[in-house]
Amino acid sequence: MDFGAYASASEVVRAGLRALEERDAAVERWLREDVAAAYDALQADPGRAIPASQVFAAVRARHQERKARRA
Repeated sequence: MDFGAYASASEVVRAGLRALEERDAAVERWLREDVAAAYDALQADPGRAIPASQVFAAVRARHQERKARRA
């Protein structure tokens, strides 16, 4: 079998597992550093929140603009 840059199937599996561990670590860092900070800021000042209806309206408008440009 040809494993490309890898000498064996087990090297392929190990590389895949390392990649998954790195991704999981990046997600954990994002949750701890960015998401937790945003949550804390909203808890401290709930007035900073944007209503979901406003967010969805903005997303819909942007989607419509992109569709119109493609047409």
